[in-house]
Amino acid sequence: MRDGRPVGFQPRDEAEPAAEASPPAAPGVPVVDDQSAAALLPARPPRAHKGTFGKLLVIAGSLDYAGAALLVCRAAGRAGAGLVTLAVPESLQPLFAAKVVEATTMGLPEDDVEEVDPERALARILDHDHDAIVLGPGLRPGLATAELVRELLHVPEEPAPAPIVLDAEALRSMATIGEWWVGVTRPAVLTPHPGEFGRLRAGAGVDPATDGDVGADDEARARAAIDAARTWRQVVVLKGARTVVAEPDGSAAVMPFENPALATGGTGDVLAGIIGALLAQGLAPGPAARLGAYLHGLAGDLVRERLGDAGLLASDLPDVVPIVRKRLAAIAERASRGKRLGFGIHDRDHEPDRGAA
Repeated sequence: MRDGRPVGFQPRDEAEPAAEASPPAAPGVPVVDDQSAAALLPARPPRAHKGTFGKLLVIAGSLDYAGAALLVCRAAGRAGAGLVTLAVPESLQPLFAAKVVEATTMGLPEDDVEEVDPERALARILDHDHDAIVLGPGLRPGLATAELVRELLHVPEEPAPAPIVLDAEALRSMATIGEWWVGVTRPAVLTPHPGEFGRLRAGAGVDPATDGDVGADDEARARAAIDAARTWRQVVVLKGARTVVAEPDGSAAVMPFENPALATGGTGDVLAGIIGALLAQGLAPGPAARLGAYLHGLAGDLVRERLGDAGLLASDLPDVVPIVRKRLAAIAERASRGKRLGFGIHDRDHEPDRGAA
């Protein structure tokens, strides 16, 4: 709920005053609402096929964190991706193939059990047909993972590399690579929580203390995320209450959601899958990040209305995403229908003189 009432899909009594808009997190930083999020939805042509809605490659998961990969894949499918492929170390492929239903799997060559060979794995990934990548959730920490992250970020520019969502172990690896952003050829969306953000900032030579409290201070969060996005020249999604989405051009937007029920393991993996699916469907990184964070927050609020502030599981979220997306689509359709019927504001000062009848 926001402003003491359910998220704005229910019919409102005309006698009831409208809810006040959420205050900005910082001067000049807008708060995303239903209408602005609905306007970002990618089209769903009625004569489309699964290839129309994008192919997402998910590089995630390990024996200890199998759930992370499964959450990403399910969230991506529920967010509208046409095809999802899960890439895991070859020795784990039978395990994951038995767990995923709609997604396909791909084995990555290994140096050792569960440890990918970065060079051979990169070749297999680049040979796979995909429109976007999610990299990091649940990956095994280590030098091999860090090298694979580095190589994926610096692939040759021809053909143009697919956009990528970087989360979890990918972010931790990047924090160990000096000036990782120099020479990056892929458009990317980084999705750090405040702890990961602090490590990335420290790895980039910025004392995290100078950013202020990026966990609880909305203005400090927006300011730090904008500075990071400019420096790294990539989209930054600083997760937490009132998630901030900052872009390299200095623009930013804030989500209106403050939901303690989302403070549980795996919800970030769901967000990565949603954003990855929207990238695969053709949205640019900024719009994909804003719409993905909004869908994620709306889904969380809907589950919270049913369960309360505690007890939400990350696996509760993916199946709610199509419901909130459908509601946003209805808002977009009403807005489009109003424009087609000519209900927009008419500028009389610029109306041509039709003359006498």
